Amino acid sequence: MTQPMISATSVSKTFILHNQGGVKLPVLKDVDFSVRAGECVVLRGPSGAGKSTLLRALYANYRVDSGHIQIRHGEETVDIAHAAPHRILDVRRDTIGYVSQFLRVIPRVSARDVVAEPLRARGRDDGAAARAEDMLARLRIPNRLWNLPPNTFSGGEQQRVNIARSFILDFPVLLLDEPTASLDEANRDTVIDLIKEAKARRVAVVGIFHDAAVREAVASREVHLEGGRIAA
Repeated sequence: MTQPMISATSVSKTFILHNQGGVKLPVLKDVDFSVRAGECVVLRGPSGAGKSTLLRALYANYRVDSGHIQIRHGEETVDIAHAAPHRILDVRRDTIGYVSQFLRVIPRVSARDVVAEPLRARGRDDGAAARAEDMLARLRIPNRLWNLPPNTFSGGEQQRVNIARSFILDFPVLLLDEPTASLDEANRDTVIDLIKEAKARRVAVVGIFHDAAVREAVASREVHLEGGRIAA
């Protein structure tokens, strides 16, 4: 059996609420799970179960208190939970695409350049703009907006730019935090198609989807979190 693209072992995370007298809030407790190439693993559980925290830990946005998160990065494996910052940036540039719930961009940079940036970061400037335009068109961003900065867009338009940016490269791993939350049915279906195409390319996908139709369309299996633990 092939090695997992993602392997989390005994991952725990506690937040300390300094503005409330140092109250400790355990969020993840000894989480173990793995994702193989071509799988879409959907994280399920009630609000506060730790789904988004786990997704952010997989991207190293959150430093975990204990445990390991092994990411298959080219011909090697990197423990992103304990890697140096420059190694984390390497893994993000070449291996992990991440669609968060919010688009964070540099003001005055056009939507086209925001979407093309991951290609350019890998030295693939030739054709980057045209590829970005293809992704924007597929996600129904009108071409009159391509030269405008996305911080002027509606919430749904910003989310589509966010999705286009993450899917423009064939990342081996994709982390999706409610990518369809602010989309209409047509664009939701486009995102479903993009996820299915990624699975066919043997991408390892981890996602949070509150839309049952999206879960049913893309999930290979589900992982249930309750109280920060993987439920049996």
